[in-house]
Amino acid sequence: MAAGHACVDVYQGAVPALVPFLVAERGLGYVAVSGITLAATLLSSVVQPVFGVLTDRRPLTWLIPVSMTTAGLGIALIGVGDAYWLAWLAAALSGLGVAAYHPEAARMARAVSGGSHVGMSWFSVGGNVGFALAPALVTPIVAAGGLRWTPVLIVPALAGAVITRLAVRSAEFVATSNSHSGRDDWPSFLRLSVIMVCRSIVFVGLGTFIALYAAQRVGGGATTGGIALFILFAASAFGTLLGGRFATRFGRIRTLRASYAIAVPAIAALVFVPGPAFFGFLALTAIAMAIAFSLHVTLGQDFLPTRVGTAGGMTLGLAVSIGGIGTPILATLAEHTSLQTALTTLIALPLACALLGYLLREPVSGSAAG
Repeated sequence: MAAGHACVDVYQGAVPALVPFLVAERGLGYVAVSGITLAATLLSSVVQPVFGVLTDRRPLTWLIPVSMTTAGLGIALIGVGDAYWLAWLAAALSGLGVAAYHPEAARMARAVSGGSHVGMSWFSVGGNVGFALAPALVTPIVAAGGLRWTPVLIVPALAGAVITRLAVRSAEFVATSNSHSGRDDWPSFLRLSVIMVCRSIVFVGLGTFIALYAAQRVGGGATTGGIALFILFAASAFGTLLGGRFATRFGRIRTLRASYAIAVPAIAALVFVPGPAFFGFLALTAIAMAIAFSLHVTLGQDFLPTRVGTAGGMTLGLAVSIGGIGTPILATLAEHTSLQTALTTLIALPLACALLGYLLREPVSGSAAG
């Protein structure tokens, strides 16, 4: 399940990895490239709850490999043709595939892991690994052949769909034999949702613009941007694994509050400290913002024990993709002031997450701690 999560989230990470090439090859500005990011995230944000409701009503395991292939097809088509609207539609198609994948995959991951914090962190880190691999996959291919080579990028989706289908067959019995009962705590889930939206705006904002900002601060063009994206996503994977361990030892809510508190000075240093230290603060920011990621998933599912698919779709899918709605605002601010000024506004969001964390309490009947 973790390997499948990596395969589908390669295509979420591919969108920001393509941004420098869209700027260089097609002359797009900040607002235009943010529109591509928005296309990949907006449709996903809108339809994700629908897929969550459907998976709560009946298992849709067949949707996992199909959605993965759809996500890959969208990215494959993004460089076909020169028209901006074609690239926008291709990004939207990829976002639809991502939206269809997460609710059912999260439901099955909870079942086969027994609700374990560490088990869910491994599943979640699969997505982070996919994000991290995206620039390593996209940058050399597109740098070598230009945007017309994006059809090559469908290969991981096809391979991942085959592997995931085999894993799904072995997991179906466990998933369908587990039932969940309890009382849904919607007020707590909605508070958690606000935290997830704030985190998503930061993560998607950095994912969209950090490659361009790295080139401004350090130099080196698209290569430096690819390195920055790899650090962002790889450090996020490491932070996600730390989250499961810390939650087992210190509790989910305490870990959530502390991680977002650390992220505040980390982002400030990332934006303002000059020189190669940029990469160190980027790694610290990514780790701090990722520690709570898998905890969002288990907390959301424990707050909504009778709607595990809905909770999983919200925490793993919608909460990641909805941040794209904020990118045009950041882009507009960057074009009228500077990219540094736009990224400065992100500092307030982890502070809001840390403060909102004090409104949450550990669910009475939580998932397994191990």
